[in-house]
Amino acid sequence: MCDCCRFLTIVLLAFSLVACDTMSYYAQSIGGQLRLLSSREPITALLKDPGTDARLKKRLARAQTMRAFASDVIGLPDNDSYRGYVELEHPFVVWSLFATPEFSLTPRQWCFPIAGCVPYRGYFAARDAREFARALRAQGMDVYVGGVAAYSTLGWFDDPLLSSMLYRGETETAAIIFHELAHAEVYAADDAVFNESFAMTVEHAGMHRWLMAHGTSAQQLAYRSTWRRRQAFYDLIETARERLSVLYASDAKIAFKRRGKRRMIVQLRMDYRRLQRRGAGDDGYDYWFNAPINNAKLAAVATYRDLVPNFERLLARCDGDLTRFYREVVRLSEVAPRERRLRLESALSC
Repeated sequence: MCDCCRFLTIVLLAFSLVACDTMSYYAQSIGGQLRLLSSREPITALLKDPGTDARLKKRLARAQTMRAFASDVIGLPDNDSYRGYVELEHPFVVWSLFATPEFSLTPRQWCFPIAGCVPYRGYFAARDAREFARALRAQGMDVYVGGVAAYSTLGWFDDPLLSSMLYRGETETAAIIFHELAHAEVYAADDAVFNESFAMTVEHAGMHRWLMAHGTSAQQLAYRSTWRRRQAFYDLIETARERLSVLYASDAKIAFKRRGKRRMIVQLRMDYRRLQRRGAGDDGYDYWFNAPINNAKLAAVATYRDLVPNFERLLARCDGDLTRFYREVVRLSEVAPRERRLRLESALSC
């Protein structure tokens, strides 16, 4: 089925299922996706065009090598995603909004055709995301809005390579391509933590293979260092979430919980500064810690992290064989969520 036919099918399905108060949200989503599809330029044509900027040509050519590697070596879908290019006007393609109750780390879920229920809403315009965020805050919810460099349509469309993906550096471009293609390999409806943790695991395994084959020793060293620092960041967040969970589950009065929440967020920032002083932190996370921190922001991080250790153990039991690993993850995606989690947490052998 062509992209336009798929797009029309989803449009009709979406508008047949939504209430009037969500029509505007679907309108911006559909409009944004349509603009991306209509703006794609074939990368092969751009590479041949003498008018294409030389620096852009170099990045596009490298990205096509990454794209081929993703299918030929990492075993990800060999479709037409990332073979077209779109130059964006902004550093992000969408802005994701997460929301939680004041005393909960469980994000609110929104349900959509095809994708199922997910703990976020995506907006193609930052102002729309911020407007909805204000409405949720007025209801007493914690809200976080963050820019996103890329997203996957799960194989329904041929996702384009975006300028937001290219200008983050070669290593980051490869990581995003591997991560987003992983969503087209396996996707379990209504289980964002499973899906994102799987994609993060594939991203990391793919980057190890990519850098061994195409990276310099300096790039390999930098990536390993970045990964270690990222894990240290995640560990800090997990510790804070555990502390807050205990507080929220208690019978304490609301005023006490609010004071405790503020105190624990201050503690999180202090833990980060101590980590930096020991040389294990990363100045790249300063922007995260210097901005407001709330439950929704912590939940956004957890969505991408919680099950990564379990997936990594499963990959190890598959002897690092990604084909066997994908096969096992597909089996997990087909069982009920509770059974899926139990099997993954036990990291059953391939």
